[in-house]
Amino acid sequence: MRRRDFIAALGGAAAWPLAARAQQQAKLKRIGFLRVGSPPPAWIAALRQGLREHGLIEGQNIEIEFGLAQSVTELPSVAAELVRRNVHVLFASGSPTVLPARDAAGTIPVVFVGIFDFVETREVASLARPGGNLTGMSGMVVDLAGKRMQLLNELLPRMTKVAILVRAASPATPPFVREAERSAQVLGIELQVLRMGNPSDLEMLFASASSAGGLIGSDDAVFTAHRQRIAEFALKQRLPTMFGFREMAEAGCLISYGPNYADLYRRAASHVHKILNGAKPADIPVGQPVRFESIFNMRTAKALGLSVPPIVLQRADEVIE
Repeated sequence: MRRRDFIAALGGAAAWPLAARAQQQAKLKRIGFLRVGSPPPAWIAALRQGLREHGLIEGQNIEIEFGLAQSVTELPSVAAELVRRNVHVLFASGSPTVLPARDAAGTIPVVFVGIFDFVETREVASLARPGGNLTGMSGMVVDLAGKRMQLLNELLPRMTKVAILVRAASPATPPFVREAERSAQVLGIELQVLRMGNPSDLEMLFASASSAGGLIGSDDAVFTAHRQRIAEFALKQRLPTMFGFREMAEAGCLISYGPNYADLYRRAASHVHKILNGAKPADIPVGQPVRFESIFNMRTAKALGLSVPPIVLQRADEVIE
């Protein structure tokens, strides 16, 4: 073989894998993952597990494009960037992302994992038949505001005032506050509502709640992103805290009680699978939690000098020693 022909043949052989890889990349279905702050690793692992259970494997037939905003105000531009990447599905992780994803998506289907009542806010027509371009998993935690207050009252029976921490702009805030007000009235406890506009408000808000006996937080991705700071501010003010995410208790808050969010992310993969196979979001029912868990941080209890009733520990699914 002449040298020139050999080089040409070698070049063609070398070029083939590149062309094959490009062709393979073109066949991949792209999932745009939208969130404010970094998602807890367990949730991403659960989503990937759910996708694998449906035969969706990164690098083989799907790829996940991550769009992680630094703040809520950045979410619309980050969502728009994901759309420009020609994703096939937008995955809205956490309540702050749902509306920006919906507004940016156009005809691209949106699968969400969020907490607010999507029927009450009219984002979906009903849980059974969402209509429109959105479906997913709802934490449905508004009703848990009262349950959390009861649990915190069992731990702190002498508590006469409780603060609740909410994000001012969240659609989940009005119903969460209403439920907390009803529960506080039944228990005869004074309620202080802390409305966070920006994460920079957190230290000031916790300082303003220094006279409260405890604090209950709504489930919000912004709080999860700032969980270490929240735990530090709470300990500084000696505030026993209860949130919905286990990651909050792991970060140093006192208790978490709420849905198993890793399970919600794993189950949301089924919605993605159905959509990539031609189903319309309008026809895919919105899922709800089936697993709840309570995590108790004994280290934080000791740091706060709390005497913990045995019944509280017996009810916990996990105790952090």
